[in-house]
Amino acid sequence: MTNLCRILPNLQFEPLYNQWYVCLPMLAPVPNSMVLANSYVPIMQSYIESPEDHLSLSQEMSMIGGPFVNYPTDRSVEVKKLLDDILTNKKHLIDFSCSVKTFINYLDTKADGFTLEPEYNNIPEQLRGYTELVYDMSNRPSIRFIEPLLYKSPYYCKKSQSVCCSLINKDERPFVLSTPRLIDENQIQINLPFDSHVYDEFSRMREYPANFDEIVQKLNIPENKIGLFKSFVEFTDKTKKRDDYFEENIRVRYFGHACLLIECEGISILTDPFVSYDYPNENPRFTFSDLPSSIDYVLISHGHLDHIVLETLLQLRYKIKHIVVPRNGGALYADPSLKLLLQNLGFNSVIEITELEEINVNNNAKIVAMPFLGEHHDLNIMAKVAYFLTIRGKKIYIAADSSNLDPKLYDNIRDIYGTIDVLFLGMECDGAPLSWFYGPLMPKRLEHDKDYSRQGSGSDYSKAIKIVNSLCPSVAYVYAMGMEPWFTYVLGLNYTKNSKQIAESDKFIEECKSRGIESERLFCKKEFVF
Repeated sequence: MTNLCRILPNLQFEPLYNQWYVCLPMLAPVPNSMVLANSYVPIMQSYIESPEDHLSLSQEMSMIGGPFVNYPTDRSVEVKKLLDDILTNKKHLIDFSCSVKTFINYLDTKADGFTLEPEYNNIPEQLRGYTELVYDMSNRPSIRFIEPLLYKSPYYCKKSQSVCCSLINKDERPFVLSTPRLIDENQIQINLPFDSHVYDEFSRMREYPANFDEIVQKLNIPENKIGLFKSFVEFTDKTKKRDDYFEENIRVRYFGHACLLIECEGISILTDPFVSYDYPNENPRFTFSDLPSSIDYVLISHGHLDHIVLETLLQLRYKIKHIVVPRNGGALYADPSLKLLLQNLGFNSVIEITELEEINVNNNAKIVAMPFLGEHHDLNIMAKVAYFLTIRGKKIYIAADSSNLDPKLYDNIRDIYGTIDVLFLGMECDGAPLSWFYGPLMPKRLEHDKDYSRQGSGSDYSKAIKIVNSLCPSVAYVYAMGMEPWFTYVLGLNYTKNSKQIAESDKFIEECKSRGIESERLFCKKEFVF
């Protein structure tokens, strides 16, 4: 019998940091400390006080996505042990977060337009050497963090990084952002930092057989878990074939949400990777098994947890040649550098791009970054772009969650680049309030009415149809709606036929069709060639 093996197609990788599922942008040092202190610690404290209430609330459909631990039985003893460990061994992160909030509030009251130089003497010890004090052009004070230094500091702890492996056999996964991962008898925790290229060797085993004993040793699988690990693999010496595409026509495959695979003449481009595992199910979909042997460019549109997904990216790192990310502004700690973050996670070729910058793929293909308005709660988040692809003369506009706040923008784009062939547009037009994603990073709580006035929403019908009016596509697809059944564990969305997002996108699709524009709302799986 061969000792070579491949991992099973339904082996699930869950990246963890301090035993919490990784929301990738929040892994940057400043956001990480603030989420830990202002979200995870309070959630665990609340659960320990009342596990029954958490279980009850986490099972209510209207509460999915809320701050409720969703374990089906009382595991408060284990959660308390984790909490005590964090309060003891990660105290410096909690102190760092407290210092950020306290000093920002202090500057707001003290800075009055005069030089900030004397205030360097008042910077808390935890922040010293990592910050610059600045004004904006309206003389409002702020802190600029020197991110590269923070990645070399105690505030970025690779020892807290790990991956939880288990087999998944159904679409339903509990919402992960409110519940720490407590390892059970059906899971194996791999305690290697994310930049370890052992993960690349392991992920390659979806396609290429490797020696069982050697991978067990490299992953440091405990003796008592080797039997379980054996159930994660199939023993074979056969390489899994890949469906590489070399035709001149453009092939587009929809993998769900905002994940598109665009291929032509051996070139492959993957947008906002979020890929399902492969197991029997009622909803056909493309999975890891349907990806090509290598991916030339991965395009990340923005830093929200459903568009830059470490669970998928870590498993694809070995086959990604280049990963393209929007450039941040450097002035807002809620807008960390995605390039710096991915480089520290072991991605080798990370290309930053900003509005109207171009990447020449080859003589027949070009990638252009486009402005991306809205969906970020009126915060000055710079790390967000839409993408405009020109491939063999065909024009594809991938708008992600852009909200058409100013239709003149798309008139300007059309005047420069002309009309387009295919539009992909998200219409999640009833988004969460500012506090849902960015609340833990805010030095002061925003009043309820103001908070809910600043929803993270994409285009509704009126805004979306004005994009069509400007860009005149032949085909208009609604995508990135979070509707796929394997997707709810990240956003916790539960649409009904009466949901605003469904009603608005239905109206958009109907109007497009009335104009002779091919249109549909993508769901689970779609392939077309043009």
